[in-house]
Amino acid sequence: MVTARRVFETVLYARDLQAAEKFYTEVVGLEAVQRSEVLLALRCGEGVLLIFDPRKTAVPGRTVPSHGADGPGHVAFAARDDELEPWRRRLHEHGVEIESEVEWEVGGRSIYFRDPAGNSVELAPPTLWGGGWSF
Repeated sequence: MVTARRVFETVLYARDLQAAEKFYTEVVGLEAVQRSEVLLALRCGEGVLLIFDPRKTAVPGRTVPSHGADGPGHVAFAARDDELEPWRRRLHEHGVEIESEVEWEVGGRSIYFRDPAGNSVELAPPTLWGGGWSF
C-alpha cells in the first residue's frame, strides 16, 4: 500500500504578498524562493510554505485547480524549548505580539502570534503529536 511520507507544501492565504514576504523572511527567517502576483514560495527545511492571494487562486479555469480560504489559517513551526527565549526576543524586536503561550501535558511549550494577514503562527515543540524527533 502506498502512503504519504511527509508534508511537502503547506499553504496559507494573504491578500498582501509583499507584507507576507517581509514577515516570513525577516521575522520567521525563511528564504523566499519564488514570487509572483499569485503566490509567494518560502523554503522551510525540506518543505515549502506557500502563501497565495486567495483573490487570484479562487478564479476557476486555471491550470491548477481553484482553491482559497476565508479567515485566518494556522501553521506551526517546530521549536525546541531552548529556542523559545531567543524567539521571544526576535518577535519583540520586530514588534510582533505574542498572543498566547501554552504548556502541553506531553511536555514543551508553544508560542502563538499572528502574521500580517491574521494567520495564527505557532512555534511548537517537536515532541507534540508524539513526534519525538530532533533537529
